[in-house]
Amino acid sequence: MTTLLTVISTLLWWVLYSSIAALAFALVGWCVLRWTERCAVVFNRIYLACLLWAMVGLLLVAGVAAYEGHLHPPYAALLNSGLLRAALVLDMLIGSVLLWRLVPRIDAHRIRPGSACMAVAVITALGFGVATSLA
Repeated sequence: MTTLLTVISTLLWWVLYSSIAALAFALVGWCVLRWTERCAVVFNRIYLACLLWAMVGLLLVAGVAAYEGHLHPPYAALLNSGLLRAALVLDMLIGSVLLWRLVPRIDAHRIRPGSACMAVAVITALGFGVATSLA
């Protein structure tokens, strides 16, 4: 019973933290996509794409941290890991594909892949800046 409650609690916290991160990512992504597309984009679809991206990204980073054995602070050694860098590149590719495939513009056209890559790059740069300042 304790194992079941632990798994349920972990899943709830995973979704909660992912949704908090997705809201911040979606706000930044909405601004970037509105600027690069020069057209309004659908915010709730950006949030959905960012939520899926944050959930996958959290799994990737937690998996790398568990594999490397850096589950507790300080995280500076984890940030210097080559495996984490490869996971972050994969994470950025997943984020770009999710934004490109899931986010329409107001005129019902799909956003350009370059715009999705730009939004992911800005979000990742801001996120990495916050992560390194906290580590």
